Amino acid sequence: MLKIVGLWPLENKDTNVALLSKLQLLFNVATLIFVLIPALWSLIRVWGDMMLMIDNLQYTLPLLITALKVSILWSKREVLMPLIDMIAKDWMKAKLEKERNVMLNRARITRVLAMCGGFMILLTLLITIILPCFGLTLRHVTNLTDPGKPLPIQSYYLYDVSKSPQFELMLLIQGIGLGLSGLSYTGVDTFLGLLILHICGQLENLHVRLTNLGESSNYKVALKYNVKDHVRLIRFSS
Repeated sequence: MLKIVGLWPLENKDTNVALLSKLQLLFNVATLIFVLIPALWSLIRVWGDMMLMIDNLQYTLPLLITALKVSILWSKREVLMPLIDMIAKDWMKAKLEKERNVMLNRARITRVLAMCGGFMILLTLLITIILPCFGLTLRHVTNLTDPGKPLPIQSYYLYDVSKSPQFELMLLIQGIGLGLSGLSYTGVDTFLGLLILHICGQLENLHVRLTNLGESSNYKVALKYNVKDHVRLIRFSS
């Protein structure tokens, strides 16, 4: 998800890959701004009407939160790269079967979260974009917000978007904006969930090793390794 929107920290220094990631992020941000600003302008116009404000905020608030998440993750990309490298090394180093199973269980939870997020994105696009094409909408539509054909998101543009091909173009842009915003919103949450679940799995493995420390043939070496691993996890979590 984060690679699609250009937010995934780069594993290599390839110039072409870095440029493509920046272009993806630029397109994501530009689309988000193009959808968010008209929605906020529409919120100003309907201010005071509780029903229309709620109709607006159900999309405007998630878009604002998405913009905040994108800006934070992009500004912290250099900090996140060592964490990703650490996770990759944890998977590649030798481990007991029980430790591997713990890590697999945490990874499966992250995968389920990502699948649920993807399903919610598809469901949102279905309700917001597809159903209005058949004359069905869950929005509170009035002449103030939608003088012509209703768009998926309550918004106000300086030009007439009720005529073709302006309406179809705005419908496409809002659909793309909602899709990319959903990927950004869900991708950031899933990524943070991945980090948390991974460190929980590593702490569980550390607990098992400490519990069985007395059974080790070389107690001092095993203790030294576990102490270093504990310090690493503390730095990882902080």
